[in-house]
Amino acid sequence: MTYWNIGRRIVEEEQQGASRAAYGQKLIPALAVRLAAEYGTGYGKRNLAYYRKFYLEFKDVEILHTRVQNLTWSHVRRLLSVSNTQAREWYLKTAAEDMWSVDDLDRNISTQYYERRLAAQRESSTLPVPYAGQTDPLEYIKNPMVAEFMGFRRDTSYSESELEQALIDNLEKFIMELGRGFAFVERQQHIVTDTADFYIDLVFYNYKMKRFVIFELKTHKLTHQDIGQLDMYIRMYDDLVKGDDDNPTIGVLLCTDTDNTIAKYSVLHDSDQIFAAKYMTYMPTEEELRREIEQQKRFFMEQHEKEEE
Repeated sequence: MTYWNIGRRIVEEEQQGASRAAYGQKLIPALAVRLAAEYGTGYGKRNLAYYRKFYLEFKDVEILHTRVQNLTWSHVRRLLSVSNTQAREWYLKTAAEDMWSVDDLDRNISTQYYERRLAAQRESSTLPVPYAGQTDPLEYIKNPMVAEFMGFRRDTSYSESELEQALIDNLEKFIMELGRGFAFVERQQHIVTDTADFYIDLVFYNYKMKRFVIFELKTHKLTHQDIGQLDMYIRMYDDLVKGDDDNPTIGVLLCTDTDNTIAKYSVLHDSDQIFAAKYMTYMPTEEELRREIEQQKRFFMEQHEKEEE
């Protein structure tokens, strides 16, 4: 509440209730000098501007107490950077209810989780309705699939094997991103056939869907070969592993980038057992995908620059 009260002092007392930008530009630097002399660090011009914005965005103190429970000032400060009011309200509510860490909140805002959820909902409204009595596999796989795993060194290049190891090492966080009902089975699961040995990257079982879910991780652009390999794994898993009471296996192909042309015209388009996803997004329209990729590039560069500072 200290920061909120400082913001109120700036707006109501010293600006006499008016949010006059020109006056505020003169007021905040002078107040920063005075408060720093009295209380030390933490009251620089930049922070005071945040305090002022904090008060302007959350003027009702009673509502404020309810809405920011479980959130720290670092959470609030990150939320204040979201210009879309509806998005900010959603992030605030979800972060408080789900007890997101500051890193979780920052990652979801930076990767436009709210906007992608809206895009996914628009896409799902055009999908065919499942047959009566059947469970739609997508119900239990959260869209958009946000699978940016904690622990990555953002300024480091990874080989496919190193990236795969990093993903597997952060498996618990991945399961949380997937949704309800997933249990880990095995990684690099060895499947033996009459002609060859195969190793499936990750295998889960979803007890709500009553089916195995296998994951293949790629650090290159999605190819027809990747899709064909996953399709083979699904058929092989159904033949050799799946029980009589299990539903058909689902395959998920995770890749660093997604070629929407292949996704649209390959077996991926027709098979409800194969899904493709970029590590950090649900595939939207072509234009939205291009915009997302550019945003991710900018985000990566910004984080890289921060690491070097």
